[in-house]
Amino acid sequence: MGAHTHGHSHAHGSTAHQSEHTPGNGHGHGHSHDHTHDGIDWSTQIDHLRREDALAADAQTQIARRLIGLLTGTGERPVVVDIGAGAGGQSAAFAVELAARGGGRLIIADAVTELLEAARATTAAALGGDDRVSVETVLVDAASDSVLDAVAQADLVWASRMVHHLPDQQAGTDRLAKLVRPGGWLALAEGGLPLRCLPWDLGVGTPGLQDRLLAVRDEFFGRMRAEITGSVPMPYGWNIALGRAGLAEVSAFSVLTDQPTATPEVRESVASWLDGLRNRMSDNVSDDDRTALDQLLDPTADSYIGAREDIFLLGATTIHLGRR
Repeated sequence: MGAHTHGHSHAHGSTAHQSEHTPGNGHGHGHSHDHTHDGIDWSTQIDHLRREDALAADAQTQIARRLIGLLTGTGERPVVVDIGAGAGGQSAAFAVELAARGGGRLIIADAVTELLEAARATTAAALGGDDRVSVETVLVDAASDSVLDAVAQADLVWASRMVHHLPDQQAGTDRLAKLVRPGGWLALAEGGLPLRCLPWDLGVGTPGLQDRLLAVRDEFFGRMRAEITGSVPMPYGWNIALGRAGLAEVSAFSVLTDQPTATPEVRESVASWLDGLRNRMSDNVSDDDRTALDQLLDPTADSYIGAREDIFLLGATTIHLGRR
């Protein structure tokens, strides 16, 4: 899911795995083999993921520059795998950075056909016909060992907010580590700081709405994990998971998404985020907060969030990496 890196939700970048779990909520896009363990219909999220990619473009460029910069000793044409690529913003950043350094091979892997098509189009547009980078797409399940045969070994394997959707996060990390060539790197974007986007007092409802919504979101995420078929707890941090996967030189760095001005894109992103929370979690928020959300999301009301000058985006994504 992708994706994406300013952390609007735990579900950032698609899950790159298929499922025997029967999802609810209108999975009607005609690709029964594309369903994911988390029950989210990612094919409906493409526009939202593209908006997030646009707002996170600077962070994605920083990530690509730093991680591709680690590959200087791996040969003339490094191989990069982006698994669970969402709408392709980070894939495109990797492709541009590979081209700038002389070329390479980019493999985009996902469990959702529509996301693979979107990511390929995003990457092709970013490359603008530059043929120094070959781009391939693979429809694959990251929760199955079949990924080890379907995806070539790489100098860099990247997964953004994907592993936490797998039933067994440690097994998923182990599997991704096996895709890394000796001397190469596995990088997982997981955690960081939750997005801030609202002033404390909105003049609607009780002050502190965002803090309460983030608490509800965390509860929702816990339930999502618990409801995944075969879910296995991982009661330790990502650095430990990378070490248990046999990787060395484990470290982490963080990148900011900082959009302090209420541009039309920022307003649209914040409105989309609030609307998504209202749709998914309205049963878990108080009546007062539900009423406030309705007022904030009513385009005809003076309180409409999309018309405010005081909203912003500030968040941090942490990238955990280890070397094989």
